Amino acid sequence: MSDEPTPGEMVRRLEDRLADVREDIQQLGRRMDEKVDQRIYDLRHEALTGRVSTLETLREKDAEKLVATRRWLIGAVVVPLVGIFLPVIILLARGT
Repeated sequence: MSDEPTPGEMVRRLEDRLADVREDIQQLGRRMDEKVDQRIYDLRHEALTGRVSTLETLREKDAEKLVATRRWLIGAVVVPLVGIFLPVIILLARGT
């Protein structure tokens, strides 16, 4: 008879188990509150994908502008300077 728990001890054990179950349920509730809903995740992912594609498009346009600027610089400045200085250099080289 000494191995059998008393009714009071049984109640305490049951209350301890119930407290553990309540705590586990509260922890699960907190974890569920922290989780992001799949639809919200998908919406955020689509928005981020849109922003990235916009930035890529802008980067490509900037690269095209840079190439156009280089071409303009070569066409408007370098070629005329070469056209002016090349005959001068040729004349100086023949004169010596």
